[in-house]
Amino acid sequence: MPRLKDKVCVITGATGGIGSAAARLFVREGARVVLVDREEDALRRLAEELGAVATYVRGDVARFEDNQRCVAVALEWFGGLDVFFANAGVEGTVAPLELLSPEAFEHVLNVNVRGSFLGIKAAIPALRKRGGGSIMITSSIAGLVGSQGLSAYVTSKHAVIGLMRAAAVELAPSRIRVNTLNPGPIDNRMMRGIEGQVSPGHERDVQRGFESQVPLGRYGTNDEIAQLALFLASDESSYCTGSVFVADGGFVAH
Repeated sequence: MPRLKDKVCVITGATGGIGSAAARLFVREGARVVLVDREEDALRRLAEELGAVATYVRGDVARFEDNQRCVAVALEWFGGLDVFFANAGVEGTVAPLELLSPEAFEHVLNVNVRGSFLGIKAAIPALRKRGGGSIMITSSIAGLVGSQGLSAYVTSKHAVIGLMRAAAVELAPSRIRVNTLNPGPIDNRMMRGIEGQVSPGHERDVQRGFESQVPLGRYGTNDEIAQLALFLASDESSYCTGSVFVADGGFVAH
C-alpha cells in the first residue's frame, strides 16, 4: 500500500532540489500535492509532470495571504490538508558578520523564519479539521552548529528549530506533529550558491573542503532528504513530534 495514500500535502519551495524530489516521491506514494514557489514557469512544468494529482500556487511564503491561499487551494482541489512541508528557504549572502548588511540579514530571516511561521499558522485550522497531521520544516545542520560567513542562515535555521519545538508542544493535543529535517551539505543549487560565494571560480575546491568534513565523504542527494520527508509525512512517524531529524553523513557527529 502506498505510504501516503489519499494524503494531501502542501510543499513550499517546491521547485528547488529537495522540494521537487519530495513532490515526485510523495506522488509516487499516493499523495496529492499543492506545489508552492515564486517561479511560475518551473511550477507549471513540475505540475504538468506530476499530472492530475498536483496543482500549484505562485506565492511568497513571507506573505500570510499567500500561505492562506495555498491552504485554500488544497481544500478546494483535494478536500483537505494532511501534511504541510515548510521547505522554502534561501542561503543568503556569504560574508563576515561585520560586513553583512542589515537588509541581507533580514531577507534571510524573512523567508526562512517568517515564512515557516506563516505557513504553519495558515495550515493549523485545516490540519485540525482533518483530525491531525504532520508539519515539517526544513532546517539544516546550520541549525545545530555555527558556520563562518553564514550568520544570517545559521540564525534562521536555529530559529526554526525553536519554532518547531514550541509548535509541537502547542499542537500535540490536536494530534498535529511538528518536526524539522536537518540536512547536511546536499548536492543542489543552494550548495552551488554557497560554493560560488565562498570562492568564485574555485567551487570544486570548496566542495572538496566540505566533503572532507563529512564522515561518509560526500554530499547527500535531494532524494535522500525526500525519503526522510516521506517518513515524517507518513503515519510511520505517528509518535514523532518535537524532534530534529538529521541527515548529514555524520557531519555533526564529530
